[in-house]
Parts: sequence; structure tokens; C-alpha cells
Amino acid sequence: MTDTATHSDDRFDIAAPHRELLDQVLDKWSLAVLNELCAQPARFSALRRAIPAVTQKSLTATLRRLERNGIVERVVLGTRPVAVEYRITALGKTLRPPVDIILNWIEAYLPSIEDARRRFDEAMDGPSSTQEYEAGERMA
Repeated sequence: MTDTATHSDDRFDIAAPHRELLDQVLDKWSLAVLNELCAQPARFSALRRAIPAVTQKSLTATLRRLERNGIVERVVLGTRPVAVEYRITALGKTLRPPVDIILNWIEAYLPSIEDARRRFDEAMDGPSSTQEYEAGERMA
């Protein structure tokens, strides 16, 4: 099958540090937080309201990861009581173009992907297709 063969130049070179950063920056909560912070800085409670499905624990972990990676900054406001605001950094703003490219790709190819999913699901709905698929996986 020559159509699936790849040349070394065509391979994705995703080393462990790359995978770790992609996992931390492109997960669903990080993208939602970045979407909000690209519009304007926000306090924790405002982010919780803007992303209602996120738990307090997940939002806290997401903000810490993004801050650790230099994508978001935590600013203590000199108000009484003391308040904290989160802002996207200049480095964080550089994520917008690649994310937009991925979103445009999804928009262009989503019909093809949905069709492939439908065909796959239909093929998997057969009585013996799950066993055949698992047997094929073991052989691969």
C-alpha cells in the first residue's frame, strides 16, 4: 500500500515536550479560557460565568497551566478587597493564528469528517463488526 507510506520529511515530529505543551494549551478548557481572555481580561468569577460547564477545580488548574506556560498572566489588582484578574500575554496572543487555521480547516472539512464518522458507525453497527475490528487491531 504505497498511498499510506510516508517520507521522513512528511512525518509529524511530535516529541514529548511538544505533546505536553499541545495537551496543556489546546485542551477544551484552555481554548475556552483563551477565547474569553482574547476579548478582554477577566476575573475568575467572570470566567466561570462565561464558561458554565467548567468546574472551579478545572478552571483553576487550566489557569495555572496557562500561566506556567506564559500564555496567561495573573494580575493582582490594588483594590479593597484585593482582586485578581487574568490577562492573555503577548505570547498567548501568538496562538490565535494557528488556532484560527485549525478552526478554518475544521469548517472546511467537517462535512467530510461527519460523512466518514457516519460510514464508520454504520459499519460498526453490524453484529460481528466489533469483533472483526478488534481482531484486526490485534493483528496490526
